[in-house]
Amino acid sequence: MRTLFLLLSTLLLIATAEAAPSSYRNAAVAFVTETATRHGLDAEALATLIAAAEYRQEIIDAMEQPYEGKPWHRYRALFLTSERITGGRAFHAAHAEQLTRAQARYGVPAPVIVAIIGIETRYGEVLGRHRALDALTTLGFSYPRRAAFFRRELEQLILLGAEEEIDLRAVRGSYAGALGMPQFIPSSYRAYAVDFDGDGRRDLWHSSADVIGSVANYLARHGWRAGSPVAIPLERPPTTIPAVVRKAPRAPATTLGALRAAGIDPAAATGFAPETPANLMCLDGGAVGERCWITFANFYAITRYNHSNLYAMAVHQLSEAIGEPPP
Repeated sequence: MRTLFLLLSTLLLIATAEAAPSSYRNAAVAFVTETATRHGLDAEALATLIAAAEYRQEIIDAMEQPYEGKPWHRYRALFLTSERITGGRAFHAAHAEQLTRAQARYGVPAPVIVAIIGIETRYGEVLGRHRALDALTTLGFSYPRRAAFFRRELEQLILLGAEEEIDLRAVRGSYAGALGMPQFIPSSYRAYAVDFDGDGRRDLWHSSADVIGSVANYLARHGWRAGSPVAIPLERPPTTIPAVVRKAPRAPATTLGALRAAGIDPAAATGFAPETPANLMCLDGGAVGERCWITFANFYAITRYNHSNLYAMAVHQLSEAIGEPPP
């Protein structure tokens, strides 16, 4: 064990001496020894892999400036663009058979699947410029606020690499370690990715079928209800507002009937049962003022993909635009 510790220390010291905080090396050594023991891995091989990682300060900086920190009207403008709508319709047409099959199996509408892929990576055009290994070691060893989470994801990445024969020294993703066209974090990749093309692998970089099936499976496993609504807009903010949800997601905490009793009853909600779980959600609309919606269980299911009401509303609105016939 003493020899192994010295080996790990030397490798990691060489790899991180110039850029990383002093705490990085100790955290890395502890991670290697604990992970190797827990999963029966070759500690020297794991140490060599972790030593190949590079500390990246820009990853720490990016974590402090997330898109979801923007107000809704600015966030929306990033994703509800003519290019992304056109690209979504083209992706839908190109993969119609796979999308139809996924919708039939999982109950998730094809435009919703497409919208998520469009927001995450612009339909596979932008897969991320950071090595996943660099991102997760940097955050796991040098980002105290969420270090425990990212160390778990680093562990999941190592297990995923072995399962799917992924070269972890080469694979790239987001600054937070999300992977492939749907930007699954490693634990989600292992838990929810599916082999939808039947080739024996779950490939979220190159197989459109696996990507489509995996996004649909993820939403289905997180409570998507086939045939149910996502969100209904209100023409104007209600004058008397009961409990209102804003940026932070919340499972439906009231019912459509209770909202109707409070005077909130848009015509588009006609036909839905009073006991339908729902929330009132309002977001900053900029110059046009606050915008409000009644949101349902399917809206909350989208927030399980990215824990932000801004994200879920962007997915919903982009999916509506993709599903509309072109002008």
